Amino acid sequence: MLSVVIETNNHEAELAHTLSTLVVGAIEGLVSDVIVLDHGSGDGTERVAEAAGCRYLRAWDLPDVMRQARGDWILVLEPGARPLSGWVEAIFEYMALETRPARFSRSRQHRRSLWHVLFKPRCPLEVGVLLPKPLAVEKAEACGKSPLALARRQMTRKLSCEIIPAWASVRV
Repeated sequence: MLSVVIETNNHEAELAHTLSTLVVGAIEGLVSDVIVLDHGSGDGTERVAEAAGCRYLRAWDLPDVMRQARGDWILVLEPGARPLSGWVEAIFEYMALETRPARFSRSRQHRRSLWHVLFKPRCPLEVGVLLPKPLAVEKAEACGKSPLALARRQMTRKLSCEIIPAWASVRV
């Protein structure tokens, strides 16, 4: 089973996009819970999370969150990121065969523009990070409060499926 952790701040639309993609994982029995870590959003982020049945936290301790996650594996995503078709099967297969952290492959149809390459550094959560729960707890204790910091410290293998990054998912 898999727990998904999403850190957000005023990302109502982005969170809705990500959660809609995760539904198939819940139906297939892969996703056991989704935990939304919020930094005091003033939009409808809380409504979206609660309507989707997520555990919504405004105050948290990251190691405690990782320990209390229901799944044996933790998938950390940024709001707006959307795994593409085949992600459920790819993660099931990976979890059965591996014990090391992994990440999605970048979508070939959603390449970064030259402006993004030059002026916006890549976010490690752009491709998500998949961790076995014991490693997630250990790394959370070492890195502090942010799932982003947790993702930065990982050597990962590539999953056989792609993800649409958050920056390409919701366009204003």
